[in-house]
Parts: sequence; C-alpha cells; structure tokens
Amino acid sequence: MYKVDLPLNQSIEKAVERRRFAETVRKARIFNTRLRVMGVDVDALHQQVQEKKHQKDMEQRRDQYFDKLGEYHENLQLQQDTDERQKQEALHRDLVQYWATQQRMEDSRDADLKCGLKGASRITVQESELGPASMQVFQGEGVKEGQKKREEIKRTQTDLQAQKEENARRRMGNKHRENVRTREVMHEDLRNVQQAALVEECRRATRVALDNYNRALAAEQVENTREQQRREERENFAEIRHTLTSDMMTERAGAAETGLEGGIIPRVLTDRWKGLTPEQLSAIRREREAQCLERQRQRDAETIQDAAWDFQLMKLSTAAEDEETKTAELRRQRRIQMDQYNMQLAKVLWAHQDFLNQKLYTNKPTKDYFNQFNSSSR
Repeated sequence: MYKVDLPLNQSIEKAVERRRFAETVRKARIFNTRLRVMGVDVDALHQQVQEKKHQKDMEQRRDQYFDKLGEYHENLQLQQDTDERQKQEALHRDLVQYWATQQRMEDSRDADLKCGLKGASRITVQESELGPASMQVFQGEGVKEGQKKREEIKRTQTDLQAQKEENARRRMGNKHRENVRTREVMHEDLRNVQQAALVEECRRATRVALDNYNRALAAEQVENTREQQRREERENFAEIRHTLTSDMMTERAGAAETGLEGGIIPRVLTDRWKGLTPEQLSAIRREREAQCLERQRQRDAETIQDAAWDFQLMKLSTAAEDEETKTAELRRQRRIQMDQYNMQLAKVLWAHQDFLNQKLYTNKPTKDYFNQFNSSSR
C-alpha cells in the first residue's frame, strides 16, 4: 500500500466559514447602536440596491453575450450553407466534366447506331464467326426514331411549360396571400392606431372633466372659507358688542343678586359679583371665631385622649419588657444545660477515641501490607 496525499475537500469548511462571517457581519450590523435605525436598515437597503444593479448588469451582459453567440452561430450557419453550396456546385461541375470527358456518347459501343456511324469502332471479326449475341440492330428497331424523339422533346417541352405555369400560379398565389396578409396587418395596425387615438381622446376628456371638477371644488371650498370667515367676523362683532354693553363692564351691583322675590332661595351670579358687603363680612368674622373656639375644644379633647393612650401603651410596653426578660432568662438556663450535656458527650467520645487509638488499634499497617495487593494482571 502506498500513501497518497489526496487534496482535502475544503468546500464544506469554506461554506461554514462563509456563513459564520455573514452571521458575524449581520450581528455587527444589527447590534450596532450607532448605525441601527428603528424600522429601517439603511445599509441593507443600499446593499439590496447595489445587488439589484449588479443583477441588471449581469443580465444585460448575458443578453449581449447570447446576442453575440446567436449572431456568431447564424454567421457560422450561413458560412456552412455557402460552403455546402459551393461544394455541391464544384461536385456538379466535376461530374459534368467527367461526363463530357470520360463518358462521351461517341466513345460508347453504340456510337455507330446513335451517332450515325461517326467515330464508331470497326469490327475486325468476320460476320460468319459472329453469333446472335453480337447483333446490335434488329429488324424493326429504329423505325420512326426521329419522330419519337421529336414527340418526346415536344412532350418534355409541354411538361416543362406546365411546370412553369404551375410555378407561376404558385408564386401568384403566394404573392396574393402575402398581399392579403399585409393588408390584414395594415388594417389591424390602423384599427390599433384608431383605438389608441380613441383611448387617448377618452383619457384627455377624462382629465379635462377631472380638472373642471377640481376647479369647481376649489372654487366652492374658497367660497365656503370666505362665508365661514364672514360668519366668524359677525359672531365676534356681536360678542364684542354684548361684552361692552353687559353688566360686567357697566359694574351694576344689582345684577349679581337674583331670586329675591317669589320665595325662591337667593343665589349669586359669579360672573357679575363685585365683592362682599359689610354685613356679610361681619357674619363671616363671627362664624370664623366660632369655628376657632370649636377647633380649640377639639384639640384639647384630642390632647387628653392622646395622653391616655400613651399611658396605656407605656403599661403594655413595661409588661412586654418583663415578659421578654423572663423569656431570655429561660433561654439562658436552657443553653447552660445544653452546654453541660454536650461537654459530657464530648468527654465520653474522647475516652472512646483514646481506647481505640491506644488499646484496640496498636499495630499500624506498613507499605508492604498495601503493596501485596494488585501486584499482577490477574
């Protein structure tokens, strides 16, 4: 076996590294507080625009490449057709030349029959030695040969003329169909142009109607705005006039009191009130003094009640302190008893440990005792 250093396939590692790098770039873009914008990733949008431009450029280059490739293949096909036609023409010329030089009618064995004995080879064998296989002309053969050739030529000319007429009719039919197709295309284009003109006229009429409607709406809106301004001006003038002629500006004292007759409780109109009278001020002072005395009596009663509560709280706190002192003393006595019991248990444990170390376990094992175990693989 020979050791062969084959190249490792690093495509998977490169793909993993590329994805890690893309994820790192994405995290840096998302978690960067300086470049991050709420709702819009500007860098990603710019990158998408650049990718779209690059994709368009690649598509244009691909289309141009395919166009050039199609043109190249078309020129190659035309060149191949031209070469094939030239080869066929050269082959035909060579064949005609071969016929003219190597397969002439004068050089054939039947030249004396077809060409009137011109250039025919002479038979040197005597006629008495020739058999039936050597006969070239039989009785009745060649009768009216010229008339047959003329009829054959005439029939050939008739067939050729019929083929020419048929080709002419076919060309006329193709030309007629092409003309009809051209006229149909022209009519279709004319209809499309007329339809486009009608559509454009409808759009123009629609735009004109929409402009007129918008102008009418704008005029109506301007008129409504002016009417609203005039109405607001009238209302403001009426309010100013009412304010100037009202009781507030004239300072009429009787306007603040109403409901004095008819057994109705009198009330004061706050927007027309001009101040208190001396009688009202005296009544307010008397009422305030009475309220002060009442407030002082309430404070004295609250002071007495607070003193009683404080005395009661003091008694309760004293009793609580006495109870807490008794509880602390009980806890101290219990802790002392627990310590004494623990000391007794510790003495018993120490005595038992001394018995184990000094009387029971007197021989300590050496290293040889432990080394005798696990000394082999068994």
